[in-house]
Amino acid sequence: MADDTPRFGERPLAQTVAAAGALRRLAGQLLSLEQPHPTVEAMIEQVAQWEAELAHAVPPDPTPRIGDDGADTQRVYLSHAFDIGAFNPCFPEYEFDRIDAEAAQGRVAFPVVYEGPPGLVHGGFLAVFFDCVIQHQNCATELSGKTRSLSVKFRRPTPILTDLRFDVTRTQEDRGVTSTARLLLDDEVLCIGEATTLALSPDKLTGFNFGKRRG
Repeated sequence: MADDTPRFGERPLAQTVAAAGALRRLAGQLLSLEQPHPTVEAMIEQVAQWEAELAHAVPPDPTPRIGDDGADTQRVYLSHAFDIGAFNPCFPEYEFDRIDAEAAQGRVAFPVVYEGPPGLVHGGFLAVFFDCVIQHQNCATELSGKTRSLSVKFRRPTPILTDLRFDVTRTQEDRGVTSTARLLLDDEVLCIGEATTLALSPDKLTGFNFGKRRG
């Protein structure tokens, strides 16, 4: 994961990162099954047991612990500035090859769990992907904020299980940032995401005032 300095929230546990990838791969296998399997029945029973055991380890209040008024009974807030998919299996994973204040580029491949039409990525997940990489670049340059608008233009269907590349261009005006991201298969543009966000320093963001993990 990217360096979280200045920090926008607590780092995820190493166990959480390892589990996220495993859960995403397992979900893909479940979606690919054609017949009931005894392992799935055993898994359902085991998951129920794990839920019961972890219920005693997590805080009773699921709201995030933010600011000086945060309580120990609330959930620790994990940083959503960088690589959310590394610790949350509901978000896509991607890699940056280059990132600076003006431009960025990287690679992504969407597994089966993000499928919508047969063999293609669900359009809603593409919007999530664009939001992630655009804000990742903003946070990396230490100037980010709430998303004002996000639009996605679909030019070609986006295939799952395929190595794709993306690029982002970014301009800053007054207190706002405008970003345009493209997702490409070879040299063909599949879709374009355009976003405008507030331009704030990290200390002005809610996440920067998160409640630290308790010792």
